[in-house]
Amino acid sequence: MALFSQDIGIDIGTFHTMIAEGGALLIREPTVVAIAIDEQKIVELGQAAKDMYGRVPESLEIASPLRDGVIADYEIAEKLLEYMIKKVTGPIRFFHPRAMVSIPHGVTSVESRAVHEAVLEAGVREVFLIEQPLAAALGVDLPINTPTGNMIICLGGGASQAAVIAMYGVVAASTLRAGGVDLDEALITYVRRKYGLMIAQPTAERIKLEIGAATPPEEEKSISLQGQDQVSGLPQPFSLTSGEVIEAYQDPLKHIVENSRKVLEKTPPELVSDIIDRGIALCGGGALLPGIDKLLTKELGVPTYLVDNPTTCVVEGASLGLSAAIFPKIKRNLKT
Repeated sequence: MALFSQDIGIDIGTFHTMIAEGGALLIREPTVVAIAIDEQKIVELGQAAKDMYGRVPESLEIASPLRDGVIADYEIAEKLLEYMIKKVTGPIRFFHPRAMVSIPHGVTSVESRAVHEAVLEAGVREVFLIEQPLAAALGVDLPINTPTGNMIICLGGGASQAAVIAMYGVVAASTLRAGGVDLDEALITYVRRKYGLMIAQPTAERIKLEIGAATPPEEEKSISLQGQDQVSGLPQPFSLTSGEVIEAYQDPLKHIVENSRKVLEKTPPELVSDIIDRGIALCGGGALLPGIDKLLTKELGVPTYLVDNPTTCVVEGASLGLSAAIFPKIKRNLKT
């Protein structure tokens, strides 16, 4: 039970929502809820709701409150956040926590206000909004306190972002409203067109985790699966190779590369020189796709490397942003 106020960081992701304190991860849950359709009542949240995907009657719906990296359903987002914050702070508290919440770069005022209000209603007394590339840079300890250029690429479930950061501020950045979800959808479309079979998003995600890649691996992999025939509706076995998965991913990967190249093109030459020397930091769940660092290095002409904490650096950086040492330096770049 937390009796005193906490300073926490929150990362509301398309796939997972996380809370950290002082740079340490406290909780990670799928950004999913199960809803009783007739009553419009939430019956399960987080991992319990995700485990129900594809296994519930028509009276229940499994839904995510986020789309393209931003809140699409305010009420569901609020309930999920309230559930997670209570798990962190305890059901009884005399002081509500302060929160630094990450948002994609370039969101609209309406989208940022939705995040701000949802977190306040979930039980936080004061909310600051930090752009995800800046939070990620803090979380991986890039030297962004200097006038030298640091570039980071964040590949999330609903958005892919590239940014150049110096002096605790974003110098150049671009956000693509596409990410891991689009990789899954591209694979679902590929299987339907090539094999005439339908697969669900969890199956596409499983394929991505087991044999997915951005560049050809040293050894070809394959996976055996069951799909649903489009005509008969009956289950039918099939197999996929890693080469086929790479082929399916070509379009979304091309867009991710172009988004990153766009940022480099509008970055001042002096900072580009710094980035070439230091390399580009790669983070987010999408950064775990094997070979994507090699693909970006080849296409951008700049060494790109996977950070040590790719899936948690944003939330860890957001929590560090509230520290007495960092907060005054980044405050001018925050939204309240």
